[in-house]
Amino acid sequence: MYSLVSVSSVSPVVKSCFVTVAVPVPFLNQLTYRIPDDGEPPVRGARVVVPLGTRLVTGIVTGLDMTDPQDGAGATKVKTVIDTLDDEAFLPEPVLDLALWVAEYYACGVGDAISSAMPPRSAVQSERRVTITDRGRNWVAEAGRRRAPTIRSRVLEALASGRTVPAHALASQLESGDNSVTVGTSSTLRSLEHDGLVVISQPLRGRAAAHKTVRMAAVTVQGRDAIENPVSPPLGTRQREALMVLSGSPEGFTLPVLEQRGVTGATLVRLGRRGLVAIRRERIERDPFVGLEGHFPAVSNEPNGRTPTIEQAAAVGRLTELAKSKQFRVALLHGVTGSGKTEVYLRLAQVVQAQEQSALVLVPEIALTPAVAAAFRASFGNRVAIQHSGLSDGERYDQWHRIRRGEISVVVGTRSAVFAPLPALGLIVVDEEHDASFKQEESPRYHGRDVAIMRAKRAGALVVLGSATPAVETYQNALNGRYERMTLARRVFDRPLASVRIVSMREAYAEHGPDLIFSDPLRAAIEQRLVRGEQSLVLLNRRGLATAVFCRQCASTVECPNCSVSLTVHTERHGTHRARCHYCNYSVVVPKTCPHCAGPYLERAGFGTERVEAEIKTLWPAARVARLDRDVARRRGAVPSLLAQVARGELDVLVGTQMIAKGHDFPRVTLVGVISADVGLGLADFRAAERTFQLLTQVAGRAGRGDVTGEAVIQTLYPDHYSIQHACRQDYSAFFQDEIRYRQAMRYPPFVGLVNAVVRAPTFAQALEEATDIASALRQHGDERYRVLGPAPAPIGRLRGEYRVQLFLKGTHRGVMREALLSALASRKDLQKRVTVDVDPLTVL
Repeated sequence: MYSLVSVSSVSPVVKSCFVTVAVPVPFLNQLTYRIPDDGEPPVRGARVVVPLGTRLVTGIVTGLDMTDPQDGAGATKVKTVIDTLDDEAFLPEPVLDLALWVAEYYACGVGDAISSAMPPRSAVQSERRVTITDRGRNWVAEAGRRRAPTIRSRVLEALASGRTVPAHALASQLESGDNSVTVGTSSTLRSLEHDGLVVISQPLRGRAAAHKTVRMAAVTVQGRDAIENPVSPPLGTRQREALMVLSGSPEGFTLPVLEQRGVTGATLVRLGRRGLVAIRRERIERDPFVGLEGHFPAVSNEPNGRTPTIEQAAAVGRLTELAKSKQFRVALLHGVTGSGKTEVYLRLAQVVQAQEQSALVLVPEIALTPAVAAAFRASFGNRVAIQHSGLSDGERYDQWHRIRRGEISVVVGTRSAVFAPLPALGLIVVDEEHDASFKQEESPRYHGRDVAIMRAKRAGALVVLGSATPAVETYQNALNGRYERMTLARRVFDRPLASVRIVSMREAYAEHGPDLIFSDPLRAAIEQRLVRGEQSLVLLNRRGLATAVFCRQCASTVECPNCSVSLTVHTERHGTHRARCHYCNYSVVVPKTCPHCAGPYLERAGFGTERVEAEIKTLWPAARVARLDRDVARRRGAVPSLLAQVARGELDVLVGTQMIAKGHDFPRVTLVGVISADVGLGLADFRAAERTFQLLTQVAGRAGRGDVTGEAVIQTLYPDHYSIQHACRQDYSAFFQDEIRYRQAMRYPPFVGLVNAVVRAPTFAQALEEATDIASALRQHGDERYRVLGPAPAPIGRLRGEYRVQLFLKGTHRGVMREALLSALASRKDLQKRVTVDVDPLTVL
């Protein structure tokens, strides 16, 4: 429940004080509130409870204004802060300023950015609840039933039992398929309240502090005397046994533990009344590492107990110089797969810790955090915290507060960890910096790597960007001298890179038919590994059993009713097959007849990871096979458990999407098979070749990381494409030269910046008309520093029931482009919630 934090009144009262507040509401900028005349101004970064419309929400104070507004009449319209939850800053000032920068740079509401920086369970908010009055009951009894049913009568009848009902639950209860009821519920409730038929209350939900507590019992001094003196006071057998159990620990035991030892709650209550036992509440930390201790090596002062290679030592030496300067610098650590980049990160983290500074390590996927966290736990013990969405809200909350209290030296997490409240930040590592997972695809659409660089700039810290396949923009910055570049060109122990073989599937399809999954070379390679007891990874960056269901009679495809995409077939746990949309999650049991022509000739086309897994089990029934994709990763604990099985050699073949392609170190894996290297090449995206090269190079690097040389077999329809050819040779420099010429000729990043605006509307005509209006306003502005491209239909023309039309701004001044677009939207308030603005987009779909 809500707890009130008292505000000290030591400082003198300041009259007419106003604060700007960021509330976690999409599209909303900072709001101004008045501090009560008898209240003390909150500090910047503190949480406050403020009114917003008809509800109360928790916001963050972003600034103070100690002066009276010039317009006294206007000042009376400013709402008043209800309560202050913190005596000191809840969100540290560096994190708050970073969130405000994100809001400005990525052209989103301040509320969206602030939400990304806040831990779970940190908000107090109101919930509208409705109760019928005696007058309302009389209305129902005397007149309501004789009238024609209306929204008013239905609301009162739903409340007639006298229960207090949340307003949103009441609306859902009344809807019953009639959307007009939901639309009118809010105004109806106001009308009924005005007439005295209902009472609307707004109790607050949540707590200022959401730490977990547990009840503990401990023996008192009187209790110990009672144990030593069995005569006075007289004790029952159970009471004496309870005191004997409690005497075994000065701190006491939790009530659940005592229950397991036969001490009941009733016995403790009786002992407490006699003053022999004290029962208290104690805060406990929800530790995400509990139960995983066996996965972490013993703590060592020397990272992993290994001697660095010559290249590692050189990189560590130079990076140490940069870290000790305590000045903002960005370095690219360009190391081939298996070259030991993590070892460099560990040694740098020890350097900054020796300087009484902290380190932040960002990884692109939740699946990578267990291994990286394990490596750092081996060196830093329990001074390592993790932050990612795979944790429970309670675990994230407790980890966040441990970081904020300064108990943590290293934080390992995904992109959201860039907002972790680390004090004295000295090092930020962005591992696999090229990965698209660092870009958030919902508001705020920030890039974790770029925000990390800005945070380091503000903190005067060192940023290390690590990758075997750097983003084109990153490598260009290194060549231009903006970033310092270190190279790890050799694998640890001089292990050779995996040999790569290309298989042209044109010839394979001609010989075996279009349904072929495994070519003869790949099939033979897997067979050899199974015979030798080695492991294989099989990559297909597409999940599901089949990618489409089509009708042989009318040639139509079973499509999503909300999105302009075909449905993908998945196998449910109970064995049934459902067709599912990967965008809106709409699903339906795979039909037996065509929804368009009712013909019985439905066929399945294409295949995903589910089908590949099933095919392997059919070909090699004795093989131990598992799958890792987003469907599997949704189950809590599934990813670390599966990866641990691979590491222990308990699996022969792991099938997966790009989740298996990066960062993992499995010494027993000697074969990587790529089912289709062309999945991403056909996309209408200028980064398609770069993503293909990166994915193939990264997944090939998973093979041969032990004592046995590795091999990769890549199946493709386009064996001569430059991205595939360079990936097979794992030649980043050659790929970069080809790719940068294409980017320069087409005027794409890194030579220009892009801003993508997508207009959504109920009809295509409306979306196109509104996008045309925005484009016209931008062109009329006449700024030569950018060009407007479009509008045009988006590649996915309909998504979640809305039609989509997009336009681009292309230029070298991102600030000018942002301001021009926001200015164009400012004149169309009706459009602001239906236009998605993406600064520096990674995909244009």
